Amino acid sequence: MRLAVFWGVIPDIFAFTAPLVYMFWAVVFGEWNLGDLFGHTRIEPVAHNFPLYGLTNILYGISHSLIVFILVFAAVAFVRKKIMWELGAWFLHILIDIPTHSYAFFPTPFLWPISDLRINGFAWSDPRFMAVNYTLIVVSILALYLTRHRKKNF
Repeated sequence: MRLAVFWGVIPDIFAFTAPLVYMFWAVVFGEWNLGDLFGHTRIEPVAHNFPLYGLTNILYGISHSLIVFILVFAAVAFVRKKIMWELGAWFLHILIDIPTHSYAFFPTPFLWPISDLRINGFAWSDPRFMAVNYTLIVVSILALYLTRHRKKNF
């Protein structure tokens, strides 16, 4: 389970660690005010005023590509001589991101580097999406809890 969780979050960790470290550094050493990070209608950094925007987009393209995933999945299976199913969480991350990112905030380049095709999906900030998202999370947690609780009682 831990490996699956790791691989499920690694695409975003890979893409966004550098800008988050930079933003933290800029706030700590006075290049930015903490208030500069809040109150904007868009979270995505704008290219002209964010030094790591280009790097972030490259890393996002790599980590959110089904092509890259397939190559890594095949290489790991070849080296280990068996399939590492926990990598499937990375695959699911990409599949979930495709319809849940709009053109306004990191649309998922799922065919990178073959194509720059991206889908204009739902924005995470849409209240309808958030309601469905959190409802499904709660239902999933309850289902896991009830399944484990039922197994312990039998």
